[in-house]
Amino acid sequence: MKTSEFDYELPRRYIAQEPLTARDSSRLLVAFRRDNKIEEIRFRDIAGFFNPRDCIVLNNTKVIPARLFGRKPSGAQIELLFIRENSEDLWEVMVKPAKRVKEGTKVLFGDDSCANIVGRLPKGTWLVKLNTKNVKSFMSRYGIMPTPPYIKKELRNQGRYQTVYAQAEGAIAAPTAGLHFTEELLNSLRQKGIKLTFITLYVGLGTFRPIKADNIEDHLMDEEEYNISSEAAEDINRVKRAGGRIIAVGTTVTRALESAADKRGLLPSGGSRGKTSLFIKPGYKFKIVDCLLTNFHLPRSTNLILVSVFAGMSFVKRAYKYAVENKFRFYSFGDAMLII
Repeated sequence: MKTSEFDYELPRRYIAQEPLTARDSSRLLVAFRRDNKIEEIRFRDIAGFFNPRDCIVLNNTKVIPARLFGRKPSGAQIELLFIRENSEDLWEVMVKPAKRVKEGTKVLFGDDSCANIVGRLPKGTWLVKLNTKNVKSFMSRYGIMPTPPYIKKELRNQGRYQTVYAQAEGAIAAPTAGLHFTEELLNSLRQKGIKLTFITLYVGLGTFRPIKADNIEDHLMDEEEYNISSEAAEDINRVKRAGGRIIAVGTTVTRALESAADKRGLLPSGGSRGKTSLFIKPGYKFKIVDCLLTNFHLPRSTNLILVSVFAGMSFVKRAYKYAVENKFRFYSFGDAMLII
């Protein structure tokens, strides 16, 4: 299938450059698949679409300050994006500009910290070794929040690129569908009897690496680590067996649940931990997710393809057309879409 089939035109002015003052004041486009109907509300009113038997599953990963600017001994500036730890002292990183480094290059930070380029990995990433064991302290000292490249405005409040329930450190991008929730809204959902369950997928290259191939079948997803606790699995299975709906908050939750679920749409009773490179594309049959809450995604992206498979290509194209014509805010700090 051609990647170009998942393209659309978006005026640059609709790409949200900063979050709204109030998280839950964003607009929510609600797409009803069965009725082929669209309506629009404010995100804070989302509880009206859920029932006490439902379970909302959220990704509690936390973004780390993984973007660092160092220099070579010659003085040339090098940008490193730390993706994940491969072993105790080796990290996979993206380097800009990549042509300035090779195996053996030393990247300096401050007066006493450095990263040594060990070697090149597939898909253009590199392995680096730090001269410190305290990576958390190193990143806190030299790193900044790695916001997406389409956000040109400086993010003054770093906490706005974290969900209010972020806990598990290790992501290099936020699970942005969850950015709309406030503590008050989460509590109101609990008071309504809706089950809230948290899992972890450490957002990495798999979520946002663009598709460069002409055919989507030629795109390979990068692995991302996920963890579904036994308690979360028990909550989700209980709701599923009782006939309630599983609402995935974001494509990361969707991919983690679909990777772990069996053919019955149930999770291993003891929980599940592993890595997923699941690419949900046309022909995929969803096993466990019943509803999807998500932001608006980039053209030709794996996330847009996932949403199109979940809701149907023609329906998603109509929903996106509506969002553009009605001046919705797009991407990480933009508005949201609930597919029922």
